[in-house]
Amino acid sequence: MYLITLEGGDGSGKGTATKMISEILLKESSFSSVEVTAEPRRNHPLGKLAVESVRTGDAGPLQEAGFFAADRLDHSHMWIRPRLAMGSVVISERNVHSSLVYQGIVGDLGLEQVARLNSGAMIPDLTIWLDCDPEVALKRINQGTLRMETMNKTEYFETDELQTKIRSGFHSLLGGGVPMPSPFNQGAIVGPIMNHGTEGELQEEIRHTIRRFLNSRPTPINVSTQEVELNLIRKSMNANDGQQTLDVGASPSKDHEDWLQGEAPWRILSNAVKIYSDAWESTNPKLASTVPRVALSETVFSIIGTLSMISSVDVKQLRSALGPVRSVSHRHTQRMIQFLDVQQWIRRHRTILGREAPRSELRPDWQAFGKLSLLLAPLRPKLHEWYRKAGSSPRWKDALTHILKDGDESIISDVKLCIQRFEIIGSGGILGSEIPSDIDAFRRWYRGD
Repeated sequence: MYLITLEGGDGSGKGTATKMISEILLKESSFSSVEVTAEPRRNHPLGKLAVESVRTGDAGPLQEAGFFAADRLDHSHMWIRPRLAMGSVVISERNVHSSLVYQGIVGDLGLEQVARLNSGAMIPDLTIWLDCDPEVALKRINQGTLRMETMNKTEYFETDELQTKIRSGFHSLLGGGVPMPSPFNQGAIVGPIMNHGTEGELQEEIRHTIRRFLNSRPTPINVSTQEVELNLIRKSMNANDGQQTLDVGASPSKDHEDWLQGEAPWRILSNAVKIYSDAWESTNPKLASTVPRVALSETVFSIIGTLSMISSVDVKQLRSALGPVRSVSHRHTQRMIQFLDVQQWIRRHRTILGREAPRSELRPDWQAFGKLSLLLAPLRPKLHEWYRKAGSSPRWKDALTHILKDGDESIISDVKLCIQRFEIIGSGGILGSEIPSDIDAFRRWYRGD
C-alpha cells in the first residue's frame, strides 16, 4: 500500500537502513507482505543499461536519465504497483529522488526535465533521507562493504568532488532549498538522518520515523484504499471457499450467497449493537475497559469483519488477514479476541498436540454482522455519528435515509464505495441474486424492502 524509499549519497547507509525498515515492519505492522527492492535493478535488462551508463559517465546526463527513467517506469508498473494494490509495503533503496539529484542537479539537466521523464512512475509515500560526510562515505565505498560484487569498476561519481556535489544536491532538493517538481511533491520526506554513529542509534531513529508515519495513517498516493480492500477481501474469501474447520459439534458457516438469512441489514445492525453494548456493560470492568464500548467502532468492525471471511486463525494470522486498511495493533487484537471469547461469539480451539497458539473462529450467529462490517466499512464513521446523536431509541431502519438526507458529496462517495463491495461480498440474499447498483437500490437493500 505504501512505497517507502531510502535516499542519500553513496555510502550513506541506505542498504543497512533498508534492512532495518524491513525488520521493523515485519515485526510491528500488518501489511500483506514487506517487499524489498532497489534501483537501478541490476538483474533486469533495463536496469543493467542504467548501471552501465554510470560506470564511466560516457552516456551523458540526458541518456543516463533516460535509462534510469525507463527502468523505473517498468519497475513501477510491472513490479511495485501490483504489490501495493495487494496491501504490501514496498521498500526501495533509491528511487526517483536519486535521478532528480544525480541527473537533474549534479548533471545540470534541470529538475523539471528529469521529473517529466519520470512522471509516469510511482510516487514515494515516504522518503527517508540519510546523510553522511563525503569522506566517511568514500571510505565505506572503497572498503568494499557497499559495492556490489558485480561492480568491479569504480563508477564515475565515486570521487570526493562529485560526492560533495551530490550531498549538496540532496540538501537542496530534500531539504527544501529548491521546489520539489510535480508530481513528486506529494509524499512525506524525513531527514536528514545523520549516519555517523552506531547501527543501534540509526535503528532507533529509523524505528521512530516508521512509527510516526504509520501512526499518522496517511492516504496512499499510488493506490486507493478501496482497491486494496477489494483485493484483500476477494483473496480471503476465495481462499476460504470450500474450506471447513475440523471442530466437532460446530454448526456450518452461513453461505456467502445467503449470509443475511432473510434478515434486513438494518435489523442485523440494530441487534448487534444492542447485544454488544449489553455485553460490554455486564462484562468484567477490567476487560471492558480494554475494548471499544460500541460495536460501531473501527476495531470491532475490523476484527469481526475479518473473522467472517476466514476459517480459523491465531492472533498472528488474524493480524495478517486484517491487512493495512483494517489494521489493529497486536495488543488490541488480543484484547478483542479475549472479549469475544468471554461472550462466546467465537470458538477457540487448539490442535490435537496443543503446541500451537489457540485459533479463533467466528460463530455463525455473528457471520451476518461480520459481512455487514466489511460491506458498510466506508460508511462506518457516519453510522457511528448518527448512532451517537440518535438518543435512547434509534430508528435503525431510517438510519441510511438520515445520513443521506443532506446529499453531502463525501457521503455519496462513501455509499458508492459500499456498492462496489457487493460484487465480492454479495447482497446476502435480500434481493435474491440482484446486487444494488445505485443509491436508491442500496437504500432499499438496507431497509429490506
